[in-house]
Amino acid sequence: MEIDEKMRLFLVGYMGAGKTTIGKLLAKKLNYAFVDVDWFIENRYNQTISKIFEEKGEAVFREIEHRALIEISSYENVVVSTGGGLPCFFNNMELMNRAGTTVYLKENVDELAKTLNTNKQNRPLIKNLNFEELQIFIKKHLEEREPFYNQAKHIINVKQCVTKHEIDQWIEELFICL
Repeated sequence: MEIDEKMRLFLVGYMGAGKTTIGKLLAKKLNYAFVDVDWFIENRYNQTISKIFEEKGEAVFREIEHRALIEISSYENVVVSTGGGLPCFFNNMELMNRAGTTVYLKENVDELAKTLNTNKQNRPLIKNLNFEELQIFIKKHLEEREPFYNQAKHIINVKQCVTKHEIDQWIEELFICL
């Protein structure tokens, strides 16, 4: 059976790149459902991602995340915001490319660091890093993760936006690609 790619849109990219913000707005504009994979997992397990990491470790979390992606990939008319590491484990990127349209929301290290530095307490991988350590961490992670992110069908270079107008411009750029 041929899958209609327009029915599933997967947003990938580093944490803090705007996947959830853009995803919600895009889903509303398309009249699609919105699923944030992290929220999905938190609701399913009745625990925060941080708590799952703390109690079960990253390897178990990545298994949980993979199973969640398999389930979500069967949904129709949905925009999916993935966790930053999700595309880099198992065959997740291949799975998303087969199930729908993938978009890499690409952001530079400095902007990611500024964004993440203000909200790092809820992010287990970075919560104890100072700003310089955070920049180094992001740079290293991006070097490791970009080969996976770059497998997306579309790459959108984004900048951190604060106004609704700027976010709407992101969405319009996504529509042009689709």
